[in-house]
Amino acid sequence: MTEKTYWAGKRAIVTAGAAGIGLSIAEALHKEGVKVWICDVAADKLAEAKAKLPGIGAVVCDVADPAAVDSFVAEAVAGMGGLDFLINNAGIAGPAAPVEEISTEDWLRTMAINVNGQFFVARAAVPHLKKNGEGVIVCMASVAGKYAFPLRSPYASSKAAVISFARGLSVELGPHKIRVNAIAPGVVSGDRIQRVFTDRAKTRGITYEEMEALALKAVSLKTMVDPEEIAELVKFLCAPTGRAITGQVLSICGGLEYTE
Repeated sequence: MTEKTYWAGKRAIVTAGAAGIGLSIAEALHKEGVKVWICDVAADKLAEAKAKLPGIGAVVCDVADPAAVDSFVAEAVAGMGGLDFLINNAGIAGPAAPVEEISTEDWLRTMAINVNGQFFVARAAVPHLKKNGEGVIVCMASVAGKYAFPLRSPYASSKAAVISFARGLSVELGPHKIRVNAIAPGVVSGDRIQRVFTDRAKTRGITYEEMEALALKAVSLKTMVDPEEIAELVKFLCAPTGRAITGQVLSICGGLEYTE
């Protein structure tokens, strides 16, 4: 089987696929000929993604809403005729503040999207992967879930939960030939990290440039990760190259071994 024939006919769901990392993943899979359905909360971004990637399915869906998730997954699977890959990518940065200043609402919303959302999507998708007889789930975590991460306690806690969720699923679903791994990006270039650095700089009383330098100080390569690089790692895990990889947390972070 060649790489080209492997991808032909494969079917993937990518949550939060209209921008950033999710769009890069959807684009990489679409380029290989994979049938792709994405969801997002931003209707305008979904329309742009649909125009950029002809033939994809695009549905407005908040992954924190279990009924909306069930509807989206059912529609996607029906539209594609099955499911091979689930890329559980949706997540938010959450607040950047000392723990005593974080509101209940912000904490609960971060958990609702980053943790509950991964559960709701996996719960809806797994029966279809089991029916398929094999499959791949990639859960988007973060290095924040592995190390101490000050001023971002909701986000870090949620990503630690994602890592644990992926590891548990890998054992649970292994007998069904479904591989489950978590990816832990570091500092990823794009609009989202700019917003995070702006908030953290304000909290610390420093400039944006000082905040960026502080974040990259802990990165061995002194550079951010591009979303396209994360997409290539997703492809590696979904391809035959990832056949023996499950239950792992794969960091893609430029050598980030601690946080400031």
